[in-house]
Amino acid sequence: MIVVDNLSKSYGKQALFDSIAFKVNRRERVGVVGRNGHGKTTLFRMIVGEEEPDAGTITRPRKYRVGYVEQRVRFTEPTVLAEGCKALPHDAESEAWRVEKVLSGLGFDAADLEKRPSELSGGYQVRLNLAKALVGDYQMLLLDEPSNYLDITSIRWLERFLTAWTGELMLITHDRSFMDSVVTHVLGIHRRKVRKVEGDTGKYYEQIAAEEEIYEKTRVNDERKMKEMELFITRFRAKARLGGLVQSRVKSLEKMEKREKLEEIKNLEFAFAEKAGHHKYALDVRDLSFAYAPGRPLIRRFTISIGAKDRVFVIGRNGRGKTTLLRLLAGDLEPLTGRIDMPQSVAPGYFEQTHISTLAEGNTVLDEIASADPEGDPKRARFIAGGMMFEGDDALKRIKVLSGGEKSRVLLGRLIAAPLNLLLLDEPTNHLDIESNDALLEAIDAFDGAVVMVTHNEMFLHALADRLVVFDNDDIVVYEGGYQRFLDKVGWRDELMQGPVPAGPPPSAPGEERPKWTPKELRRLRSEIVAERSRALRPLEARLAGIEKSVEAHEASLRELNAALVKASEGRQGARVVEVSKAMHAAKKAIDALLDELEKTTAEYEARKAGFDARMRDLDEEGSTL
Repeated sequence: MIVVDNLSKSYGKQALFDSIAFKVNRRERVGVVGRNGHGKTTLFRMIVGEEEPDAGTITRPRKYRVGYVEQRVRFTEPTVLAEGCKALPHDAESEAWRVEKVLSGLGFDAADLEKRPSELSGGYQVRLNLAKALVGDYQMLLLDEPSNYLDITSIRWLERFLTAWTGELMLITHDRSFMDSVVTHVLGIHRRKVRKVEGDTGKYYEQIAAEEEIYEKTRVNDERKMKEMELFITRFRAKARLGGLVQSRVKSLEKMEKREKLEEIKNLEFAFAEKAGHHKYALDVRDLSFAYAPGRPLIRRFTISIGAKDRVFVIGRNGRGKTTLLRLLAGDLEPLTGRIDMPQSVAPGYFEQTHISTLAEGNTVLDEIASADPEGDPKRARFIAGGMMFEGDDALKRIKVLSGGEKSRVLLGRLIAAPLNLLLLDEPTNHLDIESNDALLEAIDAFDGAVVMVTHNEMFLHALADRLVVFDNDDIVVYEGGYQRFLDKVGWRDELMQGPVPAGPPPSAPGEERPKWTPKELRRLRSEIVAERSRALRPLEARLAGIEKSVEAHEASLRELNAALVKASEGRQGARVVEVSKAMHAAKKAIDALLDELEKTTAEYEARKAGFDARMRDLDEEGSTL
C-alpha cells in the first residue's frame, strides 16, 4: 500500500502536480495516464526516491519492496541468464528456471541466454532489465512503457503475467488495449491534479469528459446569474424600498465563487491529405525475395495484391522481416527476386522511426512541414504544425532541439502535408501518448486510400485491420480477415503460453526422492491445496481489509480534525485548540498502531501464501515430468 498526500512538483515555471493525493491499495493494478510531459515518469521517480517532491509526502509500509525497471544499463554478469538470476530473491537463487521462463516469455531464444549482456541490442538490454524486475522479490512493480521494444507475442505474454500478478502494480503505457487488459484502476494526471477511477481507460475518459462538461455548464450559468445580480444592484441601489432585495443580492454575490474557464488542452488533431486516383490496386507484389546475407533469405517468394482502399496490417515477432518488407514496398531496398508494381496514380507516403535522420537539423518545424507540401502554403503549414501540437513559437523551433517524440510528430506532419493515397506506416504509435494514438487511429480510419502498417498495438489491429500479413516462425502468410478472426481461427504458433512465475522456496534438495503421482492424484492434491489455502488465507485477507478500512477512517478523521484546528486557531479558541490537538494525537497514535498491525499481518499472510505456492509449484513440476 502506497499513500501519496498533498504532493506538488514543478520544474521552473512548469507545474506538474499541485497538491495531489491518492492511494494504491493491496492487489490493485493501476494504469497511469496523462499527456506526454505531464509528469507520469516523474511520479514514478519520486515514488522510488530518485527525485524529491517540492511538497507533500509518499508513505509506504516498512520493508515494502518496490521494483522499478532501471533505464540505465549496468550489467555485471558474464551471461544473460546469470544477469537475470542476480535479481532472484536470496532464498530462491537456485531457481534459474524462473528466470528462463520470463526471458523466454519476453522473446529470448535459448542461444541468447549464454550471450554476454553487452552483445544484446539496445531493445533486448531493456528487455533484460524488465525480466530482472519481474523475477525480483517485490511487492509492487512500477513499469514505465514496458511494451516498448517488445513484439506482439511478448506483449501478450506480459499481459498474462501482469494480470496474474498478486502484488500491486503501477503501469505507464501508450498501448491502450494492453493497459485495459491488465489494470483494475486508472489514475489520470489531468490539469496538475490526479483522479483515480475503478475500471479501464474508457471509463476514466468518460468520467473526465462528463465532469468537465458539467463544470463548464455550471460556470456559464454562474456567470449569467452573477451578471444579472450585478445589473439588479446597479439599477436599484438608490431605491430605498428595494434596499432589502439589493442587500440580499449583494450577499449572494459575495458568497458565489467565480469559476475560472478551463484552460484549453490541445489534442493531436489531423487528417491525411488525399490524392485522387483511379487505380484498382495500390501495390501488386509477385514472388518477392530478399536477404541481407547470401544464402539466408529473410523474405521468400512473397506475393500480395493490395487494393486501393485496403487496410493491411503486418504483424509478427521482432527480427522476422516486417520492417524489411515495408522498406521493400517503399523502395528503400531492392529485392533479390520478384517485382513490385505500383500504378502511376499511386502517391505513397512512408513513415519509419529512423527517418527522423532525414530531417534537416537546422530547419524549423514549419520549414520541414512546408517542404512536403507541393504548393508550399505557409498558412497550411502553420495549421498542420498546430495540429501536431507545435503552436505559436513552438512551430519555429529548430529540429536539432526536439525530442525523439517531437521529431516523430514532425514526420507525421510531413505526411499530412503531402497529398497521398497510400500510407506505409512502421510503428507510428511508439512516441505518441494514448490521446494522440486515438487521434491517429481516427485519421487512418478516415483515410480514403490504402494503408499498410506494421504494429504491435492490438487496439489498431482490432479496430482497423481487414487483412493481415503474418510473420509466424519462418513463414509469411497473408490472412484474409480481421485480427480477432485470426486469433480465433489460427492464433500464434510460436506464442509462449506460459503462466505467471510464482515466487517460492528452492526445490527439493539434490538426491531427495520426490513422490510420483498419477494425473488423477495430482488433480486431487491440487484441489486439496486450493481449498486449504482458501481456508487459511481468507481470514487474513478479511483482517487486512478491515485494518486498511480502519486506517482510512482514522485518516479521514485526522483531516477533519486538522481543519477544525485551523479554524480554532484563527478564532483564538484556546480550549478548543487543546481539545482538538489531543484528539489528533490519539488519531495519529491509532494509525501508527494499525500500520504496525498491518505490517505483521501482511508478513504472516505472505509467509503462509509462499508455503502454499511452494507446495503448488512442487506439484506442477511433478506433473511436468509425467
